[in-house]
Amino acid sequence: MLFNSIDFLFFFPVVVSIYFFIPRKMRYIWLLISSYYFYMSWNPKYALLMGLSTIITFVSGLLIEACNQSTDPQRELHKKICVAGSLISNLLILGVFKYANFILDNLSGVLSALGLGTIERRLDFLLPVGISFYTFQALSYTLDVYQGKIKAEKNIIRYGLFVSFFPQLVAGPIERSKNLLGQIQKIETINVWNYERICNGALLMFWGLFQKLVIADRAAILVKQVYGNPYSYGFFEISIATVLFAFQIYCDFGGYSCIARGAAQVMGFQLMQNFRQPYLATTVKDFWRRWHISLTSWFTDYLYIPLGGNRKGFLRKYWNILVVFAVSGLWHGARWNFVAWGLLHAFYQISGDIYGRIKKRFMPPTSPQRDLSLSARIRKVLFTFLLVDFAWIFFVVNGFRDAIVILRQMVSVWKTTPFFNLGLDMGNWIVLIVAILILFITDLLHERKLSIFLAVGRQEIWFRWILYLGLIWSIIMLGIYGIDYDSSQFIYFQF
Repeated sequence: MLFNSIDFLFFFPVVVSIYFFIPRKMRYIWLLISSYYFYMSWNPKYALLMGLSTIITFVSGLLIEACNQSTDPQRELHKKICVAGSLISNLLILGVFKYANFILDNLSGVLSALGLGTIERRLDFLLPVGISFYTFQALSYTLDVYQGKIKAEKNIIRYGLFVSFFPQLVAGPIERSKNLLGQIQKIETINVWNYERICNGALLMFWGLFQKLVIADRAAILVKQVYGNPYSYGFFEISIATVLFAFQIYCDFGGYSCIARGAAQVMGFQLMQNFRQPYLATTVKDFWRRWHISLTSWFTDYLYIPLGGNRKGFLRKYWNILVVFAVSGLWHGARWNFVAWGLLHAFYQISGDIYGRIKKRFMPPTSPQRDLSLSARIRKVLFTFLLVDFAWIFFVVNGFRDAIVILRQMVSVWKTTPFFNLGLDMGNWIVLIVAILILFITDLLHERKLSIFLAVGRQEIWFRWILYLGLIWSIIMLGIYGIDYDSSQFIYFQF
């Protein structure tokens, strides 16, 4: 069930209406049932995998908690066994469904190169929607209990809701137990009848739908045409498609996160912010503080820091960065182009750090006024966007060889194709450009700590409703819909 589908248009109001009226003690049970129904609308069988992951991490949390309270001198060893069992079993499930064929394909290639034949057999599995997201969320709970950050949850229904909470189940944000589970534990105290909170949550949902339907899906038309036929285009067309893909993936994934946060807010939950004006970043390192924040912080806390972080010298730090971004690339997809995308971002960060060291040691310092000037900031933002946008080439393609084809075409072909022969007519170009300008102005105001949503909330009710209705009208009239108004899938659902 997609957020931009007719099914969700009926599902969400029904869930919220019942949630508002049922007894407080029944709220988390109702949301658990609703969340599993939401997930089972894709494939009922794969709900068993989510249930298995939930049971494994729930039991491991209880066992770790028991070890903490035990006086057994071997309790630390027992704790490590419990957390290792949880990690291995969950990553094994993820590996079988997401990476088994990738491993078989690469092993087959190696055997073929050695003249030892090939592996013809493949696993006929459909990748479960959101498996990477809920697996990482469940594992973070086990690790938090192990590290003593939280106490183990004793109620499996509450914990099950934490793993399966439908607004953020299939594409994040990847919530931490201290935040979301803590709110679920206090669900009976939530004042559901809060008009301002409900309106602000609904506004956030509509803003997410605007990003998805008006910007992302419209940009996707041109991106799909150019990247789907790379031999027909050169530098000019591919550059336009790559820039538009940057906005497509931002508005697609950022739009999903807005809808998720808004839906949760309507019901009284606060999810973490997953994006913070990423294309206004001044360095690639700054970009990763703003992009997919929940995943970045997950890898920082549970992989980068345990590997040693930046505590063991700069060479070890650079190695840790390479490992984290290589794993991040694989997390996004079982293809080498995703690994290349991750390693390219690692190269950006390591190069930036080395340049900073050289500059600090050998170059005269610039004045603070010049570093903070508007021209300096614009230069840094544009350069960072250029680096990030170039890396998106390796993300959007279907394989590493396709990326090489795209780069070869950009270098060797300089003919140009008229704008209107790339899938979008003049009307769609005007809508897309105006919508991107609205997005840019909104992000610019948020960067200046001026929240559009808070500003709207302070206006009189008649003015607010004019804005609400105008936003709804733009979604209905300017959104991109498929045949018979079929909804398009969000990009990150494949991860």
